[in-house]
Amino acid sequence: MDRRQFLKTTALTLATGAGALAAPHIVRAQSGPIRIGLMAPQTGVVAAGGREIIDGFTLFWENAGSRVGDRSVELVIEDDASNPDTALQKARRLVEQAKVHFLFGNLLANTGLAVANYVKDNGTPYFIPVIAADDLTQRSRIKNVIRAGGYSASQFSRPLADWALKQGYKKIATISQDYTFGHEQCGGFAQTFTEGGGAIVGQFWHPLNTSDFSPYLGQISGLAPDAVFAMETGADSSRLIQQYASFGLKGQIPMLGAQNATDQSVIRTLGPECEGIVTSAHFAEGADLPATRAFVKTYSGKFSKIPSLYAFSHYVGAMWVAKAINRIGGKVEDRNLLLETVLKTDLPDSPLGKPVRFDDYGNPIYDVFIRKVVKNKDGKFWNVPIETYPQVSQFWKYDPKTYLKQPPYSRDFQGIKKT
Repeated sequence: MDRRQFLKTTALTLATGAGALAAPHIVRAQSGPIRIGLMAPQTGVVAAGGREIIDGFTLFWENAGSRVGDRSVELVIEDDASNPDTALQKARRLVEQAKVHFLFGNLLANTGLAVANYVKDNGTPYFIPVIAADDLTQRSRIKNVIRAGGYSASQFSRPLADWALKQGYKKIATISQDYTFGHEQCGGFAQTFTEGGGAIVGQFWHPLNTSDFSPYLGQISGLAPDAVFAMETGADSSRLIQQYASFGLKGQIPMLGAQNATDQSVIRTLGPECEGIVTSAHFAEGADLPATRAFVKTYSGKFSKIPSLYAFSHYVGAMWVAKAINRIGGKVEDRNLLLETVLKTDLPDSPLGKPVRFDDYGNPIYDVFIRKVVKNKDGKFWNVPIETYPQVSQFWKYDPKTYLKQPPYSRDFQGIKKT
């Protein structure tokens, strides 16, 4: 089945809705199709990322022949419109009318949290490859919400802070979008960096969709830090990187960043101004690993672009859940069995190129790459590993019970060790 036929089938599934499983009988249901509800923003501020979610997710199922074991797979795709109210409405439609067996997706944290609160009451399994709010797998854990292919926001910034200390950086300023995702990524970095003896000399928070970064860049320049940690996504990341270079800071103050800052969805639109930025992530599209090379080749051949975080994460998330479904003989109607099996399923053969497993809280433990943006042989910029931190959990080196006693990260609490 080619992609056009696949999406046509998906559209037909969406149109027929709940009628396909009306008056189900248990034997019939377990031999019928597995119905998966995928929510992605196809309109709104992050629609480009939503399209890549769909591309990565559908690519896996196309490659799998739209089957798991003896059962066919039907996708029901809904547009959450980058809006939490719409996301909640679409989740209800998928569960209550389309009768999907489980949910996948969403991109913005507020849409994911809206869906998570909904499934908390009805028990529908919900897999979140991108929604990174720390407390979904920490203080406010929901047992039927699992980060298949995902991560917690503060998870990867900790090893980057450790790496920065090893480079001899003593003073760092942070700049970030002013919302929970930014607070948590900066918090993970700031806490680890200051506990290791470094100092955070300034923290700058700006609204989403900031067009002019010069006021912040002027203040950062005046602080003369050894490096800057930037937590940016989307157009804000592109603008900051461009203005950082035009302001004359590139080459003077090294830029470090969260993985989103140099995601392919950002750097494929940039030039030399992004070269040399160092970030941390579980995936590096330029990694010289057979599984990663194969995935990048397949995805690039189909979509004529290097895969982004959104595409990769949903491909891996689908792979992870499919493996678990195979282990239980396709019995997705047994929600508890499905959830328990997903959490017990290791993933040794994903595009990450390294084995992955879940912790006891439903968050993956990854080898984390410290990555640098370089130009590849085709003249395109991508992230290549320069160091690896093995088996990094969302709790870093802390005891989970002790760690969870501290407040969640916010503008007011960044975990900065007082000197």
